[in-house]
Amino acid sequence: MDLAMLAGTASAVVFAVSNLPMLSKAVRTRDVSSYSLASLVMINVANVVYSAYVFTLPIGPVWMLHTFYLVSCAVMLVLCLRSVRGRSGRRPGRGALPAEPVRG
Repeated sequence: MDLAMLAGTASAVVFAVSNLPMLSKAVRTRDVSSYSLASLVMINVANVVYSAYVFTLPIGPVWMLHTFYLVSCAVMLVLCLRSVRGRSGRRPGRGALPAEPVRG
């Protein structure tokens, strides 16, 4: 393995590992309220488009890193979409009961 391949592999592992705490917390808690749906959609679109370039390259560390980003960003988008759908299902008029008024 030459120096460039070693550096690419090491950086891909570090980048992926640095995202694991965020991803594991989002999956564990299902709390993605701090993430923007529009941003996650744009990131996923960009990842799919960028795949057309990455997967024409020889198999190497960039494939590993990009595949990780594809999967992790897709997971975040799915969690965010479920969260948005869950919130919209609880609004009055959509099958949920309105909140009780506060009486003082």
